Amino acid sequence: MSSTEAEARAAAPERRLHPVTPLRRAWAPIALVAGLFVQNPERAREWSTGLSTGWGALAVGLAIPLAGLYGFLSWWFTHFAVTDTELRIRTGLVFRRTAHIRLDRLQAVDVTQPLLARIAGVAQLKLDVVGTEEKDELAYLGEKEARALRAELLARAAGFAPEAAVEVGEAPVRELLRLAPRQLVLSLALSLSVLGALVAGLLAPLVVWRFSDSPWAGLVVLLPILGAVWQASAGRFLTEFDWTVAESPDGLRLDHGLLDKAHETVPPGRVQTVRLVEPLLWRRLGWVRVELAVAGSKNDVLVPVAERAAAERVIACVLPGVDLGALAFAPAPRRGARWVVPVWWRGYGLAVSPAVFAVRGGLLCRRTAIVPHAKVQSVRLTQGPWERAMGVADVAVDTGADKTVTARLRPAGEAAELLAAQAERSRTGRRTARPDRWMT
Repeated sequence: MSSTEAEARAAAPERRLHPVTPLRRAWAPIALVAGLFVQNPERAREWSTGLSTGWGALAVGLAIPLAGLYGFLSWWFTHFAVTDTELRIRTGLVFRRTAHIRLDRLQAVDVTQPLLARIAGVAQLKLDVVGTEEKDELAYLGEKEARALRAELLARAAGFAPEAAVEVGEAPVRELLRLAPRQLVLSLALSLSVLGALVAGLLAPLVVWRFSDSPWAGLVVLLPILGAVWQASAGRFLTEFDWTVAESPDGLRLDHGLLDKAHETVPPGRVQTVRLVEPLLWRRLGWVRVELAVAGSKNDVLVPVAERAAAERVIACVLPGVDLGALAFAPAPRRGARWVVPVWWRGYGLAVSPAVFAVRGGLLCRRTAIVPHAKVQSVRLTQGPWERAMGVADVAVDTGADKTVTARLRPAGEAAELLAAQAERSRTGRRTARPDRWMT
């Protein structure tokens, strides 16, 4: 070890995870063996049949302490430390791995608590880093320690000195929106996806049973449909329960969950696209769902359901200075568009303001995508042979979150002008864009 590395470690003492962590990690080898048995049940049956009761008891008696030893050793050889510039995580007994997470590349630090973790008083710390698909995590830490470490990491990422970062603590928050359970339940009941899954769950198994004369065939069809119904209804209710949006200097705080609690952050300046989703049965009530595309992050919901005025107040924190009510959407031209996309062409629209590029689509479920000009990475014009014959074209903009927003069926002349104008707006927009860092 070099003298520089030794000095760095002395300046940043290494810490261990919470002592309850071995209990979680001890399940890994047991789950691996169980998975092998599930994948090859015939071999597992042969092996268990030829095994006497005594040997079977001995195998189980050895498996449990060995799994416990694995969990203990994996915990013992896992350390983390926070330096001036990075979070360093060292893991591994035989094969050592050291992750160096640069603090200036952090874009979100989330605290999550599965049900058993809440009972034990511990939490997971998940880190979103620019340029990586998977989140690094520290699991588990004491609940207070996790929150304090999260605040320290955010403060250091914002440029605070190491001594000051520890003292900064949690940034103050101002609550913007809290979702009532009654509104969440009603929104799920009025969702066409839930209603469609319920109808399919009732009819599809009966049809399969009728034509196959086998109730087991109907059951095979029913099980995945029940899973889809659960995910779209009860699963969403458990995840989105008590959804709270609050504003703080380090971004928008999202707190939600009935059984598993999550505390997430939407970092300022990194939102690439905002989407407003308006299902057919919600529109009469004036409700919308707000979704996000954030570069390098999988947090994609900002507001599960809210009145439009309340949702726009939250969006104003993400897209400051953008007045959604002032966006005037120009519809697709009837003359050419109706022959390219019959009926559904009526849902397409485009609005361009000095700050954003916005498109609309959908009749049963209306979706509006809004992209700040500064977040546009590239712009393209596409025109198939039939579109060319009808005098229309599509203009697509690509963002840093690997998402594409397309203005469908615009008049060909307008599309060509829009292509050049949007490229120029993107260049000028990046010069005046807000910084991506926290608390600045």
